[in-house]
Amino acid sequence: MHSGPKHELDAEDRDLISRIFEERISPRLKLYHARTGALGCGFAGDAYANWVLHFRSVSDDFEITEFEYDEEARNVDLGV
Repeated sequence: MHSGPKHELDAEDRDLISRIFEERISPRLKLYHARTGALGCGFAGDAYANWVLHFRSVSDDFEITEFEYDEEARNVDLGV
C-alpha cells in the first residue's frame, strides 16, 4: 500500500485502485452515462485521497488512462 509522502503509485496501489474502480465506481458511471473524466481516488481509502485518476469509456466499460497526484484533490460522492 502507498505509504508516506511519496508522489508515486506502485503497481500494487494502481491494481487496488483499478479493482475498486471497476467493481464499485464503473457501474455508477454507467448509470450517469459518463464518457470521460477525472475522479479523486479517495474511494480506495484515505491513503489515496490526493490521487486522481483519469478515465475514458471503451465500448461498454471504462479504461483508466492516467493517475496523477494532486494535493487539492476532492472526492465526488457517487453514492457507492
